Amino acid sequence: MEGIVKIKDKEFVPYISEIDIQKRIVEVAAEVNRDYHGKSPLMIVVLNGAFMFAADLVRNLHIEPEIQFIRISTYGNSMSSSKDAQLLLGLEVDVEGRDIILIEDIVETGYTVGYFIDEVQKLAPSSIKLVSLLYKPEKFKGSYPPDYIGFEIPGAFVVGYGLDYAQQGRELRSIYQLKE
Repeated sequence: MEGIVKIKDKEFVPYISEIDIQKRIVEVAAEVNRDYHGKSPLMIVVLNGAFMFAADLVRNLHIEPEIQFIRISTYGNSMSSSKDAQLLLGLEVDVEGRDIILIEDIVETGYTVGYFIDEVQKLAPSSIKLVSLLYKPEKFKGSYPPDYIGFEIPGAFVVGYGLDYAQQGRELRSIYQLKE
C-alpha cells in the first residue's frame, strides 16, 4: 500500500489494503453464494462508488445474477451525506417477485439506501438484501442495516476503491482515511 495520498486540499493515509479488500470480498461472495444457491437474484449496483466492489464481488459469485445499475445522490461534492436522496438513474427492469441484492460501497447514515429500499418495496420484490463494502455503525440512523458487510469502520471519511472525495480518488486500489 502506498503512503499518504493528496486529493485536492486533503491528505489521506492508508487504511485498508487491496489485499485485505480482495480477501474479504471472497468471504462475502461465499456468503451470498450460500444464501442464493440455485437462485438468480437481481443485483442492483449503486453508482458511482460501488462499481469496483460490485465488479470484484460478481467475479467471485457462483450463481447467475442479473445486474442493473442505479445512481442515487446525497453527497454532491460534500464530505457528509444529507437526508435528501435523489434518484438520478433508475431501474430499467421489473422487480416484482424478484430477489434483490443492493450493492453499496458504504453505508453511513443509511438514508440513501433507506430511500431506495422504500421505493423498491413498492414494486413488490420477493426479497431485498443489502451488501456493503463498508459500514459505519456509529453513524447509522436508518432502517436497513447491511445484511452482508465487508468491513465495519469508524466515522472517519475514506476514499479509494471506488469511493471519492469531490469525484477524485476512485482509482486507488486500497482505501485511505482522512488524515487527522
